[in-house]
Amino acid sequence: MNFIDIEKLIDLEKLHEFHFLWDLVLILIAVKVAGHLSKKMGQPSVFGELLVGIILGPALLGWIVVDPENPGLIKELAEVGVILLMFLAGLETDVEEFKKTAYGSSLVAIGGVIFPLVTGFAVGTLFGYEFSTAIFIGTLLVATSVSISVQTLRELGKLQTKEGVTILGAAVLDDVLGIIILSVVVGFTAGSGESSMMDIFLLLGKILLFFVLIFLIGRKVLPRLFQWGANLLTTEVLLTFGIITALSFAYFAEMFGLAGIVGSYFAGLMLSLTKYRHELFEKVEVISFSFFVPIFFVSIGVAADISGLSSDILWLILTLTVVAILSKLVGGGLGAKLAGFDWRSSSGIGAGMVARGEVGLIVASIGLSRGLIDNELFTVTVIIVLATTLVTPPLLKGIFHTKKS
Repeated sequence: MNFIDIEKLIDLEKLHEFHFLWDLVLILIAVKVAGHLSKKMGQPSVFGELLVGIILGPALLGWIVVDPENPGLIKELAEVGVILLMFLAGLETDVEEFKKTAYGSSLVAIGGVIFPLVTGFAVGTLFGYEFSTAIFIGTLLVATSVSISVQTLRELGKLQTKEGVTILGAAVLDDVLGIIILSVVVGFTAGSGESSMMDIFLLLGKILLFFVLIFLIGRKVLPRLFQWGANLLTTEVLLTFGIITALSFAYFAEMFGLAGIVGSYFAGLMLSLTKYRHELFEKVEVISFSFFVPIFFVSIGVAADISGLSSDILWLILTLTVVAILSKLVGGGLGAKLAGFDWRSSSGIGAGMVARGEVGLIVASIGLSRGLIDNELFTVTVIIVLATTLVTPPLLKGIFHTKKS
């Protein structure tokens, strides 16, 4: 059979319609291999997962291309991945453990929010960006990746120490504050970008009403709903109800003009206070990290086109990377010092706040979709996330390995 006969046997037009299946296969294989190699090199798996998106995307190989005008299924699956990722972050939050180090964690978190927000805004202004973009650049630098710091601290045997618990609590609070700041910034910059004092008060009132409603629903409705669902004669009811809760809370947040990840995070947080927490986390983690979350990480890398960056952008990348590292080291470190830690422990706590990770990527993707940043700035954010992810483990190892017990 010659080549022409094979072409006749294959319906190329129909094959093109189902090309997304091959994209998904390629993504899932590449992301697991890249995550494995990243862990083998002593880095968190998210580093390899992001990097493989850049490699597969238009920046290098061009095997996976997402059209910004018509992103299609991969973009939609990535959105579900974001929602489930933040839902898991909420489920993972240990409210009781956080209470034990609430004072120290709060000071560290406040320092870790103010310094990056102010310095990021200053850099954005210095490079000539308009107010809304400059304040969003500051917002991008606020996030802290819990997963990266936790994994490194676990490997060092420092996760259950006072410093480790303080880092974890501060990182969680950082993300909560960052989400609130994100919602306010998105609300203020919607439409014309000009907001009167009445607009500001209305937005803050909507945010307050949203939190009151989800608290009441989370404490009064969800436990009864899950108890009722447990009696249904069908399979995987708990998992299904968990996903329903995450998606519906995300939709509810969008209705109030907030980011959908706000709703999914607090859906997980409310369910973390119930008896279903551990079982729900295990089930949602399996479906999330086996399919949806890898697609999200790769979609971030694919959207970052690093080709053709101007010299001005390269200077912006260098400046923001330095600011991203130092602002968390200084802000978090000073907060820890005010809470009573010695200088070495304070430095270690500050270092534990440096990695931006998946939360920074989520914030960046929201900013891109809302028009607050362009594709060039989005690429800058991805590079900063990679850089801060790379520098955090050696920073923590260097400080805590030399710390006298």
